[in-house]
Amino acid sequence: MPSSTPNTPSTVSTPAAQHAPYHHSLRVYWEDTDAGGVVFYANYLKFFERARTEWLRHLGIGQQALRQRTGAMFVVMDTRVRYRAPARLDDLLQVSVQLQRQGSASLTLVQQAWRDATLLAEGEIRIGCVDHETFRPRRIPNEVLATLPLFEPVARRLPVATPPDPLTGAP
Repeated sequence: MPSSTPNTPSTVSTPAAQHAPYHHSLRVYWEDTDAGGVVFYANYLKFFERARTEWLRHLGIGQQALRQRTGAMFVVMDTRVRYRAPARLDDLLQVSVQLQRQGSASLTLVQQAWRDATLLAEGEIRIGCVDHETFRPRRIPNEVLATLPLFEPVARRLPVATPPDPLTGAP
């Protein structure tokens, strides 16, 4: 696990910055690795996508049902990823999701991939809400917005979050 004093800027002092992110566990398979035996860099985006989907599901938002009920769907608009250490075959990863910013038609999320106490990759992902037929931007449905205060915004800088223990789920 990371040290008990996370590497966060001194300007982060609000209770919102202390709110724990959502974590999703996944295992690295052969299909995730490259010829060097490590996770291919683009696959971290797949890992982040899985965690975001499960985060929404955890909030009670099934993306297919949301599309059918409201005509809205989320698409990735922008990504920024920093790679810090390699993951390898059979590693058990914890991938976190934390709301950073909320707009009327987009959400910016901070995501991290951990193996035990090692931060492997971190990213900032902006997802936009669009009409599923026209792909034009639209407001995020109220039913989604109503769930978001459960995950309060964090500071602008990418935080270093403590992953949960894979066996107990405790941080």
